Amino acid sequence: MKDKTIDYILRTTWLAVQKMYNEEAAKFDSTMATGFTLLSIDPESGTPSTSLGPKMGMEATSLSRILKTMETRGLIERKPNPEDGRGVLIYLTDFGKEKRAYSKDRVLKFNEAIKKNIPLEKLMAFYEVAETINDLISNKKIYTNEVNNIKY
Repeated sequence: MKDKTIDYILRTTWLAVQKMYNEEAAKFDSTMATGFTLLSIDPESGTPSTSLGPKMGMEATSLSRILKTMETRGLIERKPNPEDGRGVLIYLTDFGKEKRAYSKDRVLKFNEAIKKNIPLEKLMAFYEVAETINDLISNKKIYTNEVNNIKY
């Protein structure tokens, strides 16, 4: 662990999580991206298509591809937004709600396994570190003199 950078640890850990979720999703002819999208759509009142991308941290082009595939598979349906004639709401079909429940179960099982194997104190430290990293990135404090007194 001594020679590994923080970004290397974050990247390899995320890739392992992503692989695990994709392996689980593949058992049901799905992907992690589809599961994540299902979990991001409000199961009762739908979700405006324009808010899905930012909510998921995803580019519009990638999201459009996923939504098109999900619609083809009968997981979602698009309906005009009654409050904004230009917008579209994404709704889960009954089949989509079934798959959403499965995705939610997988995420909760992952969380339970982590909580059982990592003491609360260490988990809280992990959350704090992750929050600080996100703050530094979102507030553009990494490559400025605010953090490390070095100008590039």
